[in-house]
Amino acid sequence: MVRAPLWLAGAAAFAAVAVLVGALVGPVNLGVGGVLHGTFAHAFGLHSPLSPTDDAILWQVRLPRVVLGGIVGATLALSGAAYQGVFRNPLADPYLLGAAAGAGLGATLAVVYGPSGGFSSDLVPIAAFVGASLAVVAAYVLGRSAGAGAGAGALVLAGVTVAAFLTAVQTFVQQQNVQTVQEVYSWLLGRLATSGWHEVVTVLPYSVFSWTVILLHRRLLDVLAVGDEEAAALGVRVARVRIVVVVAATIGTAAAVAVSGLIGFVGIIVPHTIRLLAGGSYRLLLPLTILIGAGFLVFTDVLARTIISPAELPIGVVTAFFGAPFFAIVLRTSRRGL
Repeated sequence: MVRAPLWLAGAAAFAAVAVLVGALVGPVNLGVGGVLHGTFAHAFGLHSPLSPTDDAILWQVRLPRVVLGGIVGATLALSGAAYQGVFRNPLADPYLLGAAAGAGLGATLAVVYGPSGGFSSDLVPIAAFVGASLAVVAAYVLGRSAGAGAGAGALVLAGVTVAAFLTAVQTFVQQQNVQTVQEVYSWLLGRLATSGWHEVVTVLPYSVFSWTVILLHRRLLDVLAVGDEEAAALGVRVARVRIVVVVAATIGTAAAVAVSGLIGFVGIIVPHTIRLLAGGSYRLLLPLTILIGAGFLVFTDVLARTIISPAELPIGVVTAFFGAPFFAIVLRTSRRGL
């Protein structure tokens, strides 16, 4: 742990550079000085040196998108690391227990049957959050029905079962309402383009709660890594730790999905990259995951809006492009105990 301060400083620098790049990239050149001075002016209630147009571009368009991307990236990455810890499964990610499928179904129902008859920026996030939360509750109840001795494996299988059922229901609803397919899929593939400070304020309390609870359990996750029986022998209440961490990770995931759509693989790419570079101790892994996860998704969003500029790729497509090679890496390293 001697090198921990250096790793944390490097991760913080990575996140800061990502935020700066995210605020700089766009059709209008604001300049490094303009971005920094304009941001500090708003933060401390001072007069912005930018023109009214440039100031609106920075404060109302770019910075909300960058900040939201950072929060969502940090939350999904941390949730992935937490799930991998409590389930001791290197392939676990924030959508393991059906959260993605539940959110997708909730958003689909909101689009199809909502009072506006289409996409609603207020109703869809609420429906997605409720859907993700209910899916995880259903997976937990189903997993517990297998008996206390079934362990984490039963919960994982229950999540797969719930996800398959909810995906089937979503497909059926879409087939009966084909006119909404484009709206639904634009949300399912991940969307930060329409972000504003409203979305940031909406997701931040849930994310901070999730981060706090998971970080407070980082030492216990290290103990769980040796096995349930060994951890119980050391005085750890394994079932309690597992449910608390899973609930916290799920709340964060549901909130992130509700405002950004489905952005996959972040919870696999970021934690495993950190394990390969800095080791697997959760005392260092989890704080690094927050910082690196934030910077990773901001940089990914920059790619999504520049690769085919002036058009944009859905950010979920870009993360999926990077996710496939990481599955191969995880499958190889899992044989060595990662």
